[in-house]
Amino acid sequence: MKRDQETAEGTMHKPTIPGPDPDTRTPKFKLPALACDAHTHIFGPGDKYPYAPGRPYTPPDAPLEDFRALHRKIGIGRAVIVNASVHGTDNRVALDAIAVSDGTFRAVANIDDSITERGLRELHEGGFRGCRFNFVRHLGGVPDMRVFHRIVAMVAPLGWHIDLHFDAIDLPEYAEMLAKLPVRYTIDHMGRVKAADGLDQLPFRTLTDLMTRDEKCWVKVCGCERVSSGGPPFHDAVPFARRIIETAPDRVIWGTDWPHPNVKVMPNDGDLVDLIPLFAPEAELQQKILVDNPARLFEF
Repeated sequence: MKRDQETAEGTMHKPTIPGPDPDTRTPKFKLPALACDAHTHIFGPGDKYPYAPGRPYTPPDAPLEDFRALHRKIGIGRAVIVNASVHGTDNRVALDAIAVSDGTFRAVANIDDSITERGLRELHEGGFRGCRFNFVRHLGGVPDMRVFHRIVAMVAPLGWHIDLHFDAIDLPEYAEMLAKLPVRYTIDHMGRVKAADGLDQLPFRTLTDLMTRDEKCWVKVCGCERVSSGGPPFHDAVPFARRIIETAPDRVIWGTDWPHPNVKVMPNDGDLVDLIPLFAPEAELQQKILVDNPARLFEF
């Protein structure tokens, strides 16, 4: 019976996606002091921070010690842990990491409307500054919009922002709703636009139009490997990141997206850092997107 149970547990935690490239290259580009990886994840370890039943995928463990080793290698001084869907609404993995970070970590929560005001306050005091919603189809699709708006109303008094993960094709449908939100919002991975569809594609025009007309709209220039149609070294994503930065340089942040769940081609994080001077060659812009902007949004 015990062996059967152990076998079942092993199968339950067997990864269904690959882990990150373990051989991180030291980037040629030297990040500025206090550069922030504003979109990254910690997974498990599953025996301490269990993965949620019904999760859309099972990752290999990517624990705090690996997270810190990556950031030492590439020169990161601050980080924002986006609590991923595999941990459900259990935010302990990020809370515990923040507690030992000496003020260098913040986080974005996964919550539902069962959370209490006291629970929100505990997350806020623990270093959380936003909550995330997935609209991406392979991760479960559209959330219950009544719940979405209730949670937005709950977090607004804390000054939190809403982190939004869309499929590019759906962005135009939600643009009007986003513009009416009473809080700041971030859009992940440059809206997951497809580089092959060009800068004039409707989803990308929708994204830059939101940035132009809505001062609540922030965009993450991460996920070049998700935007790219040509594969490594992902240079076809650079014009999209550049256009985003030019559109609203004070509302752009950058992240690695380590450990890169559900990517078609696993990137090397050192190579991703070396894309930064291609889309932000100016030292002033590098300082904004890597240090100043995340410090404002996440209250470092």
